[in-house]
Amino acid sequence: MLEMYAGDKWFARHLPEAVALPRSASSVARLLRFASAHRIPVTARGAGFGYVGGCVPQRGGIVLSLERMNRIKEIHAGDFVAVAEAGVILKTLQDAVERQGLYYPPDPASRADCSVGGTVATNAGGPRCLKYGVTRDYVLGLRAVLADGTIVALGGRTHKNKTGFDLTRLLVGSEGLLAVVTEVTLKLIPLQPYCALLVVGFDSMKAAARAIRAVFAEGFLPCALEVADEFTLAAAGRRTGSRRLAGARALLMVELDGREKSVRSDAEALGRLLRAQNPVFAQRAYGRAECEKLWSLRREFSYALRDTGLVKLNQDIVVPRGRLEDLFTFTARLQKESGLPIACFGHAGDGNIHVNIMYDAHWPRIKRRTRAALDQLFRQVLAWDGVITGEHGIGLAKKPWWPLAVSPAVRAMHGKIKRCLDPKGILNPGKFV
Repeated sequence: MLEMYAGDKWFARHLPEAVALPRSASSVARLLRFASAHRIPVTARGAGFGYVGGCVPQRGGIVLSLERMNRIKEIHAGDFVAVAEAGVILKTLQDAVERQGLYYPPDPASRADCSVGGTVATNAGGPRCLKYGVTRDYVLGLRAVLADGTIVALGGRTHKNKTGFDLTRLLVGSEGLLAVVTEVTLKLIPLQPYCALLVVGFDSMKAAARAIRAVFAEGFLPCALEVADEFTLAAAGRRTGSRRLAGARALLMVELDGREKSVRSDAEALGRLLRAQNPVFAQRAYGRAECEKLWSLRREFSYALRDTGLVKLNQDIVVPRGRLEDLFTFTARLQKESGLPIACFGHAGDGNIHVNIMYDAHWPRIKRRTRAALDQLFRQVLAWDGVITGEHGIGLAKKPWWPLAVSPAVRAMHGKIKRCLDPKGILNPGKFV
């Protein structure tokens, strides 16, 4: 059993001494009081679908899994809120919300597997974040247990709140280093009644980047705007057997949503704009069911890269939107210089691209080569005023580059906050703070 809780989807594992599976916040509080009194490390865990080793119990101790705290406690259409325990699977919550004509937009590709608490810990995103924002933008309130076992209720269920410091948002994205979130109150919005999806192939990533610029220059704000390169498309074709994406070396997926009449009108105008960019092909889907058929291909991208038999180092860097073309030029050069295949796909609309460095573990000097390639990638992204993580977090995977990513003063601020809320350092020790 301990092995099941030793790691996530990254390449580090460490056995804990014990695993706790509480069913209530009071049980979490009792455990943390005991751990604090005896200085026992505690690593909180959701569904274990992170990509940076964030829930690896690096110092052993206790893994505190929230998987049994999996109740949707309330969906209130009048208040436009949902209240869910941390262990609820995200897609389960979204499906329940949508059955009531409401909408919770954050949609990481792992939404069928990841937990609500995990998305809060990492401030997860997804394709819809271009128009609707990330997890932090939907957390109205939460219940959390501090390192000493104190239970706190932060925020509330109102859609505006300026009562003191915004401690709720402080805990979102804190990667289990400051407290254990047990329950979340989430903002909901009306479910848009209609959508259209345009899928457009190009002969190069540069051409795709130019098309992205044209979309925004014409005043469109899509629900989602995704990009994928030739390596990714070939892998997806092999995995799914679909020929819908064949013939392109780069792909754009652009979704619009809203009222049917306006969506159809905008889709026609957007289609004309994209056809003027000389695409290899252009496809269109209308309505939620037809759009989902194409989105299902997009959700296979990450799994398709694993099917190649190569190890995938998935990096979720973000660059300013105006640097997308520069990024694709840089990754092409990095691939040539390093001799390592690099697959790029992701959320082009907000500059959050998954740059996947691929390798065979038997290739010579592979650890040195991959480390050098990652170092070049992160340094270049930071030189462009980008960031080294947009939605996965720092965890263990990006810990070596944490000192490059923020200034000494900012690192010191993180340390002060950590010591204030977790003075004995028992929460998720061994990570970046």
